[in-house]
Amino acid sequence: MRQALSFLLCFTVALTGLGQEKTPYGNNPAAGKLYDIRGFKMYCETYGEGQPLLIIHGCGGSIADWTSQLPYFEKKYRIIIADSRAQGKSADKGDSLSYEMMADDYAALLDVMKIDSAYVIGWSDGGINGLLLSIRHPKKVKKLAITGANLSPDTTAVYPEVIGLVRPQYDMLKNKKDRNEMEKTGWKLVQLLLDNPHIPLTDINKIKCPTLVIGGDHDVIREEHTMLIYKNIPNAYLWILPNSGHSTPLVYKDEFNKVVDDFLSKPYKRFNAQGRFN
Repeated sequence: MRQALSFLLCFTVALTGLGQEKTPYGNNPAAGKLYDIRGFKMYCETYGEGQPLLIIHGCGGSIADWTSQLPYFEKKYRIIIADSRAQGKSADKGDSLSYEMMADDYAALLDVMKIDSAYVIGWSDGGINGLLLSIRHPKKVKKLAITGANLSPDTTAVYPEVIGLVRPQYDMLKNKKDRNEMEKTGWKLVQLLLDNPHIPLTDINKIKCPTLVIGGDHDVIREEHTMLIYKNIPNAYLWILPNSGHSTPLVYKDEFNKVVDDFLSKPYKRFNAQGRFN
């Protein structure tokens, strides 16, 4: 399911098994491999050559969500892209799931692939994972680009009508006894949306790598919350895209690819007083 829907409807993917678009990405035996890490098998595909670039999808998504980016970035980078724990082909029968757990998964994936550090791009929950990876494993992240990320699950960060879309499924799964395996996965994912994350600004202040913070001007994440993230990362740029919701990598795919690539490939620029006039 497209990332635009997966943030809001990841429970639908988990409960009904609605598929991804049929593309080689996410279902490519020549590029894919299962890695034994931290108690589960994580499915990962690699493409291209050059500096390592880790790309992380959002809640209920998969590798295939980045179909608009992979052909562009694999020409310049060594792409590492995986299905996060309990999503896509990375099955996990555990009864818990957290963003911290997934950030640690990605650090372990880089370790097993013998990659000391990488550029990182994250969308939605993938952006949250990117923030936590930068906080918990700072040496792993050279630069970070995130879009549609949030630090808390409440209405200070997420528009109330968005929470209202997910609440009925959350309540249904919370009160259901004897969930089947698909429902168990759905419950883990929907809990991420309504109960998490909880990242204090003091932790965001610790992120030292250059960071590009992106959001749509009509995102599911409040614009002021995206600004809050930007303001609390010492070395950050801000990019708010007009006439866009949560799906900035799709709505602005060509611009997204170029701007993120420029950010990754060029030195971070600090502005002095005179520079602010440029």
